[in-house]
Amino acid sequence: MRIATFGILAGLCLGSVTPVQAADLDFSALRGGSYDAPVAAAGNWDGAYFGAHGGWSSASLGFGNVFQPMVANYTRATAVESALNVSTLLRPQSVRRDTGSFGAYAGLNIQYDEFIFGGEVDYTYLGLTGGTTDVIARNIISDGMYRVAALNGSAATKIEDYATVRARFGYDAGNFMPFVTGGFAVGRAQVADRVGVQIGEYDHTTYRSNLGSASPAYVRNTGYKVFDQADPGSAVLADPVILGRTKERIVGGLAAGAGLEFALTANILLRGEYQYVMFDDFDGHKSHINTVRGGAAVKF
Repeated sequence: MRIATFGILAGLCLGSVTPVQAADLDFSALRGGSYDAPVAAAGNWDGAYFGAHGGWSSASLGFGNVFQPMVANYTRATAVESALNVSTLLRPQSVRRDTGSFGAYAGLNIQYDEFIFGGEVDYTYLGLTGGTTDVIARNIISDGMYRVAALNGSAATKIEDYATVRARFGYDAGNFMPFVTGGFAVGRAQVADRVGVQIGEYDHTTYRSNLGSASPAYVRNTGYKVFDQADPGSAVLADPVILGRTKERIVGGLAAGAGLEFALTANILLRGEYQYVMFDDFDGHKSHINTVRGGAAVKF
C-alpha cells in the first residue's frame, strides 16, 4: 500500500515539473540579436549650415562705351568731332574667359511640411581677367578742310571676387532637396582703359588752289608732326595723346541659381549647383558670370 501511494505521488510531481521547465526555456539565443531598421538621414532639413564650394566659372566681359566719355571729353567742341563723330568710332568687342573658382557659404533652412525656406550667403574667389582692343582711322573733306582721326584703344576688366545674399526655396524629396535661389551680389572689380588719339586737319581748298601756282599760299594745318606744303598726303600726324584710367570699383548686381542637395547623413550635406551673377554697367564695363560648382556643408 505504501509503495503504491509513493508511486502516485512521484508521478504527480514529475507531471507538474516538466511543463514548468519547458515554459522557462529561453530560445532568444537561437533567434539571434534584435534588428533595428535604419533611420533616414533626411526628412528634417531645419537648421543652420556652413560649408565650402569649388567649381568652374565662365564669364562674358563686355566693354560697351568705355572709350566714348574719354574721347568725347578730349575732342569736344572741335570740328573733327562734329565732322567724324570721333568719340563713337571705337567699338570694343565682348570676350569670354574661364577660370576655376572656390569659396565658402552659410545659410539657414526652415522646413514646413515638404517645403524648405531659407536664406544663404556665399563668397567666391575667381581672379578672372579679360581684355579687348580696337583700332580705327577715318578721314573726311568738309567745309573745305581735310580732317583725319586715328584711335587705338584697349580695355581690361578683372573680377577679383564677389559675395551674394540670396533667398532659397527647396523641396524635401527624402535624402534629396532640389532648390532654386535668387538675390543680390556685390563684387570687387578693377578696370583699365586706354585710348591713343590722333587728330589733324589742313586747308584742302588752299592746297588745291596752289596746284600749278607759281606763288602758292600757305596751307593751314594742325595736329601734324611733319607737313609737306606741296604734298599733304605724305604728312605725318603728331604722336598720339594718351587718355586713360585705372580704378578699382565695388560693384553691385544680381544673383540666381538652382541646384540639388543630398543629405549624406543627418548633418553632412553635399550639393551640386549652377549660379549666375550679373554685374551690369560699371564705367561702361559689364560682367556676366556663370558658375558650375560642388560643395559640402555641416548642418547644426
